[in-house]
Amino acid sequence: MLDGADSYVTEDGRTIGGVVMEMKNITLRFGGVVAIKDISFDIREGEIRAIIGPNGAGKSSMLNVISGFYSPQEGEVWFRGTKRPPMKPYEVARYGIARTFQNIALFDGMSVLDNVMTGRLNYMKTNLFQQAIWKGRAQREEVENREAVEKIIDFLEIQAIRHTPVARLPYGLKKRVELARALAAEPKLLLLDEPMAGMNVEEKEDMSRFILDVNDEFGTTIALIEHDMGVVMDLSDRVVVMDYGKKIGDGTPDEVRNNQDVIDAYLGVAHD
Repeated sequence: MLDGADSYVTEDGRTIGGVVMEMKNITLRFGGVVAIKDISFDIREGEIRAIIGPNGAGKSSMLNVISGFYSPQEGEVWFRGTKRPPMKPYEVARYGIARTFQNIALFDGMSVLDNVMTGRLNYMKTNLFQQAIWKGRAQREEVENREAVEKIIDFLEIQAIRHTPVARLPYGLKKRVELARALAAEPKLLLLDEPMAGMNVEEKEDMSRFILDVNDEFGTTIALIEHDMGVVMDLSDRVVVMDYGKKIGDGTPDEVRNNQDVIDAYLGVAHD
């Protein structure tokens, strides 16, 4: 793999394309606290890109910069070859970027199906009056969006709970529903903030499989934050490592695993 190459083929035969998003010298401050200090890295088409580091390293802040929730005081965010101006989160969604959250952000009183349908808002063009009448264009739009959502529900194997209120679901299934809602937006870049947090071993295995399937079958580029190093090393094509707001490592899982700065700061003492 060459960083300057337009594309490369992974060991498992997947093609990783050119740069989709580039973070250039990003610095983010909250008052006198520097959360991110002069960090640069890129995300390539079709890859799974992990962002790791100890608690307080600035990972979630970086994901919030990528998603447009935070605007850095210094540096630039480039998406598909164009400098991205400061935007509202809903405008970022229209760019083709969707995300899940570290703390689950679903509508507990709504069913799984209705929660996933909210991910289709950018595809709903009829107004409230047309939707209330539910004829013609509004009816066709509803049917088309429902079909798209049902495919995602089937893909993530949550058919049996489609009409269940989210509040009744166990934690692992709520995480899967949140992934379904993000996929309903048909993102080109999917941001996952600790998708395995709080899960047991079986739930982690299921979520890992779904992430790989999303990347493989939909061709979705994925950037994720995750603390489980086994998951990171198994899933990721490349890993960027943060510590106290600085970048201390960037490369393939093997390169990061053998980086002494990373070992000292995060992974612990290396063992033969």
